[in-house]
Amino acid sequence: MNLLGLSWRNIAIKPLSTLLSWILFALGIGLISLMLLFNKQVSGAFESNMAGINLVVGAKGSPLQLILSSIYHIDFPTGNISLKESAFLNKHPLVKKTIPLAMGDSYKEYRIIGTNTDYVDLYKGSLGDGRLWENDFEVTLGANVAKELGLKLGDQFVSAHGFGEAIMEHDEHKFEVVGILAPSNTVLDKLILTNIGSIWASHDDHAEPTATETGHDHDHNHDEAHDHKHEPVAAEDDEREITSLLVFYRNPMGAVQMPRFINDKTDMQAAAPAFEMNRLYEIMGVGEVALRWLAWIIVLVSGLSVFIALYNSLKERRYELAVMRVMGASKLKLFTLVILEGLLIALLGYIFGIAFSHLAMEGLARYMQDSYQYSFTGWLFLKEEIYLLGGALVVGFLAAVLPAIQASSTDISETLAQG
Repeated sequence: MNLLGLSWRNIAIKPLSTLLSWILFALGIGLISLMLLFNKQVSGAFESNMAGINLVVGAKGSPLQLILSSIYHIDFPTGNISLKESAFLNKHPLVKKTIPLAMGDSYKEYRIIGTNTDYVDLYKGSLGDGRLWENDFEVTLGANVAKELGLKLGDQFVSAHGFGEAIMEHDEHKFEVVGILAPSNTVLDKLILTNIGSIWASHDDHAEPTATETGHDHDHNHDEAHDHKHEPVAAEDDEREITSLLVFYRNPMGAVQMPRFINDKTDMQAAAPAFEMNRLYEIMGVGEVALRWLAWIIVLVSGLSVFIALYNSLKERRYELAVMRVMGASKLKLFTLVILEGLLIALLGYIFGIAFSHLAMEGLARYMQDSYQYSFTGWLFLKEEIYLLGGALVVGFLAAVLPAIQASSTDISETLAQG
């Protein structure tokens, strides 16, 4: 029997102690791998959806809430802002362009966003079918929306006021699907896009929408919809409201002057996405570091359990090792035999841990898809996991070194005499 087969037989003789070592290894490795997978995909989604946006302008409130609601669409907006008051940003010399957003309605918990086609270009979106919206109450669906709700071109639906479940329904207007976007792995995938005029018209017969209302449906009559053709957001004398503006600077001076001016001199709030997301990372980072240390402690404890298991087994195998020496096995061969046992336990623990982390991430991805409509997967494999394999093998090697030295230095005559 070769050394590898003999090593496997030796660790299989003690299934309970070996299983304990595997479980500890798998738990530690699995936690580290799961954190890597989660952080990689969440940070990737945050970065890709930031899309070069320099500033978000909206109602006073929490800056982070404004960012999460206007860029990532995973929180309620802080309120609405006056179209007239925000119009100066379109002509400001430090501003290259703005993209308006109007929120307040949803369909089966997918948000309906009033904006212009620059929003699709921002994320390099492309059409999978149909066309982009042109008239009031025409909508273009994100890929996930169309897939999950089974909507196709020509279908009509009524909106619900707010972002929760509908409480009341009205039969005034209907939205019509005129296009479906191709998958982009960005926030576009989970949105229903239309023009701002549709959002205004859907509330013309009702109170102005508030940012945090949930409930009350508004049905929209499709025949009446195409009679409404609102001009792009520009008129300074318009008393209507929008939810927020995505602002892009013309030059770096904008970052120095614009946020302070807006926050101090207007009734609006300016929030810088990069700054707010860094704050969020710092908050999340505390818990992440603690979990990572805990995972490595578990890995080290598993290494200790491997050491104890090998050390104890050597006491029972001293006669066997002495016989191997008599039959010609060198000290190096016995040393290698025990080292292989430690490495095998570490390798199997790593395999089980990686399998656990990817299966857990896949389950978590389905939950996050249902809750936030963001696409995540457990079938993403990272180069960091290769480094993790190296770390696991190092722990297994170190755990086996002392027992291996003890095995290689077995006193043949004394052991055989005692046997």
